[in-house]
Amino acid sequence: MSPVSPVSPPSPPSPTSPTSPVPADRPHLKVWPARLPRELVIPDTTLWFNLEVTARRYPDKAAYVFLGRTLSYRELQRQAEALAGWLQRVAGVKAGERVALYLQNCPQYIVAYYAILRADAVVVPVNPMNKADEVGHYITDPQTRVVVASADLAVNVATADAALPPAQRLQHLLVTRYADALPDRYPEGLSVAPAMDQWLRADPPLPTSVSPDLPVTRWPDAIAAGHAPGPHTAQPDDLALLPYTSGTTGLPKGCMHTHRTLMSNAVGGGQWGYGGPESVSLGVVPLFHVTGMMYSVLGSVYLGGTVVLMPRWDRELAGTLISRHRVTHWTCIPTMIIDLFGSPNYKAFDLSSLRYISGGGAAMPHAVAQRLLDEFGLTFAEGYGLTETAAPSHGNPPERAKLQCLGIPIYGVDSRVVNPDTLEELLPGETGEIVTHGPMVFKGYWRHPEATAAAFVKIKGDDKLFFRTGDLGRMDEEGYFFLTDRLKRMINASGFKVWPAEVELMLYKHPAVQEACIIATHDAYRGESVKAVIVKRHDRQDVTAEQIVEWAREQMAAYKYPRDVEFVDALPKSGAGKVLWRVLQEREDAKTRAPTRGG
Repeated sequence: MSPVSPVSPPSPPSPTSPTSPVPADRPHLKVWPARLPRELVIPDTTLWFNLEVTARRYPDKAAYVFLGRTLSYRELQRQAEALAGWLQRVAGVKAGERVALYLQNCPQYIVAYYAILRADAVVVPVNPMNKADEVGHYITDPQTRVVVASADLAVNVATADAALPPAQRLQHLLVTRYADALPDRYPEGLSVAPAMDQWLRADPPLPTSVSPDLPVTRWPDAIAAGHAPGPHTAQPDDLALLPYTSGTTGLPKGCMHTHRTLMSNAVGGGQWGYGGPESVSLGVVPLFHVTGMMYSVLGSVYLGGTVVLMPRWDRELAGTLISRHRVTHWTCIPTMIIDLFGSPNYKAFDLSSLRYISGGGAAMPHAVAQRLLDEFGLTFAEGYGLTETAAPSHGNPPERAKLQCLGIPIYGVDSRVVNPDTLEELLPGETGEIVTHGPMVFKGYWRHPEATAAAFVKIKGDDKLFFRTGDLGRMDEEGYFFLTDRLKRMINASGFKVWPAEVELMLYKHPAVQEACIIATHDAYRGESVKAVIVKRHDRQDVTAEQIVEWAREQMAAYKYPRDVEFVDALPKSGAGKVLWRVLQEREDAKTRAPTRGG
């Protein structure tokens, strides 16, 4: 039904038990938690079926809570089926066709996600920070038929669509207001910032004048029409999701994920992090991002848990929601923890209900993790994964987590560290490229067979295909993986290799540093030198650049410490909360007229 076969499926895992012999190249199995299976038995069903099962088990249980309004599992299934019927009967969506989601976190995102799956179609998540010029790529490249957008972003879709040749244009645009899922009045004690409330309750006009030939429907009308969908015919190995990479070289590429590749992490996350139907999680990582999607759209529905949704990050609101709803699980980006600590009110937040806190996307600074442990008694269980691996391929067991560490390969995953040029496997402690094989690895890049072929390799002595992550790292003697940096982010200072992530982690130990990003700056003598772009803590605004440089000189090797420090009010970040170091690098290159660095 769907074009997903440029890469052969992973070989089925061989059964193992906690007492099975440990292969020499998989030392992490020696520290594998006894409570966990080494590999998972993946359901031979679709992701839609997960919602059917959970809605039957827990019909009146809260699936999502959105600023005081609850969506039950029964209602989630009802709305998703009604929208699936609308997609098929009104918008003309056929099995295997692509439907894009272009909105911030809200219950409508989840309803639309499952409606697309129920219609046997494919979800294309789009970063809501993208502008009209960027949105066009998510219409033309995946050959998208319908876009579901928030009212404030609908004009971007219409503008992008109007600029396309008629043959490439959309069949329909479905528009929702965030207010469609909000209570009329927030509950007592729940304070939403005026700017956020104004944005959530805005009612911009439909963009019919921008693209007059594009049919536009409002969300409540589509749901109220009550169209019944046809039979659900999708199979586990059909295409389900087409998320796009960050586009470090050229335009972003779609990563082909099937129901089966996504099911692996949807099933495994709960066991890893002590999750179950009783779990209450904070859904603040953007849902368009595979991490937010996995834990707040797919994994939570499989488990039957409750997600407290935040439309976007706000540290004061996050603290209030954790306290109010007794949140037990929080998957986040480390920058969120850093920002939480930056609040003058953070000590008033009640985090006592939290049982499991995890995340990834960037290394958690040791000083910040230690502060989290000392002040709240919480261990940050860092994980690692990519869009191509549907979020985690590695994770720290919460009972044996290491700081500043990616963790160990999770269920059924085989990861190695290899020489990026020769693909020769390296010994523990040696730095090379991380390559990964596992049940959650994607099937290839959409309509990019050459890029797909280049992304998968075989290493000496093993017949299976490994995905090249493009990340530099090392493995210790116990099988824990540590990230060094992106292959192309290295700074070459007089022949010495500087890994920016390492310098950033050191800078976080300075009491005045709230956030830091390391970039290269042109140096006529050394070729490149190290520059730090820093956000100062609110209570340490008196610190000077010279003081930071002098402190760093005492903390780091001579070739490594930043010679230049620039203070900024905020670092640029992606919708997923990652620091956009390339934006800062390109800005620096423009000033020094150095060539733009690849990524």
